[in-house]
Amino acid sequence: MPEPIYDESTIKSLDWKEHIRTRPGMYIGKLGDGSSHDDGIYILLKEVIDNCIDEFVMGHGKTIDIKVSDQKVTVRDYGRGIPLGKVIDCVSKINTGGKYDTEAFKKSVGLNGVGTKAVNALSDAFTVQSVRDGEMKLVDYSRGEITQDYQIEESSLRNGTKVVFQPDNKIFKNFHFLPEYIEDQIWNYVYLNSGLNINFNGEKYFSENGLKDLLERKTDVEKIHYSIIHLKGEDIEVALTHGDQYGEEYYSFVNGQHTTQGGTHLAAFREAVVRTLREYYKKDFDASDIRASIIGAISLRIQNPVFESQTKTRLGSIEMNADGPTVRIFINDFIKRELDNFLHQNTDLAEYLLKRILQSERERKDMAGVKKLANQRAKKANLHNKKLRDCKVHLNDEKVDDEKRLNSTIFITEGDSASGSITKSRDVATQAVFSLRGKPLNSFGMKKKVVYENEEFNLLQHALNIEEGLENLRYNQVVVATDADVDGMHIRLLILTFFLQFFPDLVKNGHVYILETPLFRVRNKKDTLYCYSENEKNAAINNLGGKPEITRFKGLGEISPEEFGLFIGESMRLEPIIIKGKTSVNDLLKYFMGKNTEERQNFIIDNLRIEEDELEEVYA
Repeated sequence: MPEPIYDESTIKSLDWKEHIRTRPGMYIGKLGDGSSHDDGIYILLKEVIDNCIDEFVMGHGKTIDIKVSDQKVTVRDYGRGIPLGKVIDCVSKINTGGKYDTEAFKKSVGLNGVGTKAVNALSDAFTVQSVRDGEMKLVDYSRGEITQDYQIEESSLRNGTKVVFQPDNKIFKNFHFLPEYIEDQIWNYVYLNSGLNINFNGEKYFSENGLKDLLERKTDVEKIHYSIIHLKGEDIEVALTHGDQYGEEYYSFVNGQHTTQGGTHLAAFREAVVRTLREYYKKDFDASDIRASIIGAISLRIQNPVFESQTKTRLGSIEMNADGPTVRIFINDFIKRELDNFLHQNTDLAEYLLKRILQSERERKDMAGVKKLANQRAKKANLHNKKLRDCKVHLNDEKVDDEKRLNSTIFITEGDSASGSITKSRDVATQAVFSLRGKPLNSFGMKKKVVYENEEFNLLQHALNIEEGLENLRYNQVVVATDADVDGMHIRLLILTFFLQFFPDLVKNGHVYILETPLFRVRNKKDTLYCYSENEKNAAINNLGGKPEITRFKGLGEISPEEFGLFIGESMRLEPIIIKGKTSVNDLLKYFMGKNTEERQNFIIDNLRIEEDELEEVYA
C-alpha cells in the first residue's frame, strides 16, 4: 500500500467562515435541533444578546427587543450602535471588536471576538443594521458571505444595533426554537441586570430584586423554610434559602453567563456557606447537613474569566486579576462578612435555620446504615456489566471533559426486547443504555431511604452518578425510552416521579427527555416513511400514492435494531421535560401520582383521545 502523500499540497488554510462551518462545535458546542437547552441555536441567540447586554452595562440603552418567529430571529438594542465604518469588520473579521479595550468591557463574557462572526457564518441569512447619530449602515450576508453591502444613508431611527438571522438548516437539521428555553435565557438576563427591559414576542421581562426574584420564580415560595437571604456587594450577589426538595439546587453566573456546570465560584460559594454557619453556631456540622435542601444562586463579575469550554458552562478561573485575591478568597470573605452580619441581625431566622440543619443531621444518621448497605449492593451488582451498557466516553471511569460529556446520552428502557434493540443500534461511542426490570415503584411521598432500599432506584442513581448532586452527572441527556402505549406512559410517569421526588434539579436543569419513536411505517416498493402521528401517516399515504403497506408499531421491541438506528441518530426526536416558572413540583406529583381525584378524572375524560385503529380493536 503506497504511503500517503505529505507535502505542501496537503497543507490547507481555511478562512474564518470555512473554519467555523467546518468545526461549529468548537464555537457553539453541540448542534442539536433545539430540543435541548444547550443546543447551538440558543448559543447563537445568546451571542447576539450578549452584545446588547454589554451596551446596557456600559450605560447605553435600557431596552432590548427580541422576536423569534418560525426559524427567524430579530434582536434590536438601543445602545450606541456599531461604528458605521466598522460594521463589516465587527461581524466578519475574527479578533475584531470593542471588547479588547478592557477598560470599556473589563467584565464582559465574550472577549475573543468570535461570537457574532459565528452567528454570521452559521446562518443561512444574516443582516446587521447600525444606527448612529442620524446615519444608518446595513449589510446582508449568507453563510458568512456578503450578499448586499448598502451605502451609509440618513436615518431618523433611534441609535442602536439590529441583527436578524436564520440558522442554516444544512447545519442545524430540522431545528426549532422552544419559547420556554428562550424565556429562561431572558429571565436570567433581567435578573442579572436590574433596570433592563426585554421585550420578547410581545411579552415584557423586568426584575427589581435580581437573584431574589430568580429564587422566587424557580421555587415554590410556600415550601421554603425561611425568607430568602439576599446579599449584594461590588461584583458579587448571592441569594439562598432551604426548601423541601432532596439534594442541593444552585444557579450560578459569571459576567452574566449562566454557568450550568458550576466551577470555581460555585464550589467556593458552597464551601463559604458551610464555613460561615459552622463558625456562627460554633459547631462542626457535617457539610451535607448544612447544605441539604439548600436553594442558592450566585452571580460574580470578574476580569478575564477563564472558562473550560467555548460554551462557557464551567468557570475555571483561579485569579480575579493579576494583583487581587483568588476567586475562592474573595467569595469566602464576602460570605463570611455579609452572611454572618445578616444572621446576627435576624436571630429568629438564624434559630430556624439551626433547627433545619439539626433535622438534616438526624435524617442523615438514620439513613447511614441503609446507604452503606445499598452502596455495597450496587458494587456487587457489577453495574457496568448487567444493568448498564455504558458508552466509550465513560468506560474508563476517568474524569470526562465537558465537551465529551455534552454529547453523551443514556437511554432508560424497560424490557429485554426494547433494551436489546437500542443496545444493538446505538452509537457505542456516546450512547449508553440502562435496563429496568418491570415497572418501577411509585415513589411519590416516600422518603429518600427508598432510593437505597429499592434496587432499581439505587442502581439508576449510581449509573447517573447524581447521589451527591449534578456536579458529576455522567450523561448530559437522560432519555426515557418506553413504549407509546398505556403501560409505557405509566412507566414514564414513574421514572419522572422518581427524578422529581429525589433529584428535581436533574429535570429543572434540562437534562431529562422522552424519546419519540414512530407509530407507523408507511412504505411501497421504492420508499419507506416513518410517521409519528396520524397526520404524518395520512400525509405519507398521500405522498406515496396507491396502496402502501402500513405497519403500526405497538412497542419498541417491534422495531428492528436496523430501523432503530435511524431514530436515535442525527434525526432523533426528543421531547424535553420542562418545569415552568413557579410550578410546585410537589403539587405536580400530587396531581399525577397521588390518590385518584375528581380533578384528575375530569382531566382524563376531557382530554381522552382514541385513535381509529385502537377503536376498531375495542369493538372487535
